[in-house]
Amino acid sequence: MTAWRSKRSARTMAALAATTGICASLLTGCGMLPGDARADEGTVTVMTWAPEGTEATNMPGMPAMAQAYARWVNATGGINGRTLRVLTCNDHNDSVGAARCADRARTEEVAAVVGSYSQHGRTFMTALESAGIPYLGGYGVTDEEFTSPLSYPVNGGQATLLAGNGHQLADHCERVSLVRPDTVSGDQLPRLLNAGLATAGDRGPAADIRAPEDASAYTEHARRALAGVGLAEAAGGADGTAGDEAEGACVTAVLGGRTDTFFDSFRRLREDGPGVRIASVLGSVQQSLVDRTGGPDSQWEGAYATGWYPVSSDPRWAQMKSVIREHAFGDNRIDAADPGVQTTWIAYTVLRAALEHTEGPVTARTVRRALETMPPVDTGDLTPQLSWRYDDMLAVRDHPRLVNAMVTFQQIRKGTLAPARKGFVDVRDTLETVPGGS
Repeated sequence: MTAWRSKRSARTMAALAATTGICASLLTGCGMLPGDARADEGTVTVMTWAPEGTEATNMPGMPAMAQAYARWVNATGGINGRTLRVLTCNDHNDSVGAARCADRARTEEVAAVVGSYSQHGRTFMTALESAGIPYLGGYGVTDEEFTSPLSYPVNGGQATLLAGNGHQLADHCERVSLVRPDTVSGDQLPRLLNAGLATAGDRGPAADIRAPEDASAYTEHARRALAGVGLAEAAGGADGTAGDEAEGACVTAVLGGRTDTFFDSFRRLREDGPGVRIASVLGSVQQSLVDRTGGPDSQWEGAYATGWYPVSSDPRWAQMKSVIREHAFGDNRIDAADPGVQTTWIAYTVLRAALEHTEGPVTARTVRRALETMPPVDTGDLTPQLSWRYDDMLAVRDHPRLVNAMVTFQQIRKGTLAPARKGFVDVRDTLETVPGGS
């Protein structure tokens, strides 16, 4: 029996040696096994997740940008000599998918979740908190991203976009309809927009039009949006609406990937009627959408848009575009004008600064410590300098983790998103007026 056990042990050791040799030659496959991040102290493993291939909002450019960023830094010696390894996950726009992504992050013992998008903050943030994993540079679509002590947002999220959009429209619109998702996250949007509209002093609240995120047409919602600003669906309609009555009427829609579908239904209703100003926020409208719908001849011409960052044609994006050209290998998921891609770039810029500030083994704990103690991060003027030290928190009610309340006002002119106002606009004061939470 002892001799048999010795032979079996020898065969087992030989098999393990062979397996090790196979993994050495197939790094791509074996590099994704759980525990690999723990085995190699010269490698920093992080994760980026986002929904892809769903019927609602998709953000495939975010994980694709993360992978391109890793190829770039690894091709130039890594970060402080460490190789950056990026895991990606598809949360499928549902809570089960978000939970699976968070569970994988815990299993892999990632140092951080970086530059990601998910609408299910209650699900994933609890899982990350239990493992002590920081969430750096999320898209900002959930409340938890601005309340969790382990969240480090690089922008002001949906809150600043909607408050900023109201602020922008207050100068041009007397009556506004807001078309937004019929979701828990969507329920937060009306009072944010209304806080921005109130900066004009005499603007009433917007009509609140709830809509599904995955519809193929929005004719009924377009009718309700028109009714919300006191208009019928066409000139000379049932209420005798005249063309000049459309002046001061604005419709803004925030439906992610379905925003253009809504405005297509809206355009068909208004083909024979007076013009109505339309608006949205970056992410729901972007340059690629304007280009593929006709450029200067598209329905978006003249539309207002609120964003977090400078317009995509701004020279401050030059380095990101260079990385995309040289390290994305033609990956058509990456659009340099996509705010999700831009957020991911900024989040990884911050991660790099944190890793350069970290001495010794890189863990979730040491990354958190670096984020909370390192000097403010210069993002190349794409944002204000970013820092999450106690004194840097803006302490906006219900958004205690907010450190950047800046937005940009843009407008589509001659088929191109252009600045509607120079520089950043600070909406911190507007957010502080939002009643009943935000």
